[in-house]
Amino acid sequence: MFGGSKIKVDKELLEKVKKYSAIAGYSSPEEFVKHVLEREISKFEESGESEEEIRKRMQGLGYIS
Repeated sequence: MFGGSKIKVDKELLEKVKKYSAIAGYSSPEEFVKHVLEREISKFEESGESEEEIRKRMQGLGYIS
């Protein structure tokens, strides 16, 4: 998955990924995760925000400290 890199997610989240990737018709949970990440990254790229603005927004949302 992810070109040889591994990303850890908790068991509960992994079960949700498996469930919703199957419901949505993805061929695998990995394909679903890749699609979701690509979509979210494109939002940042299209926003035109600087790295500092993105960092502040992510901190405000509680994603990073």
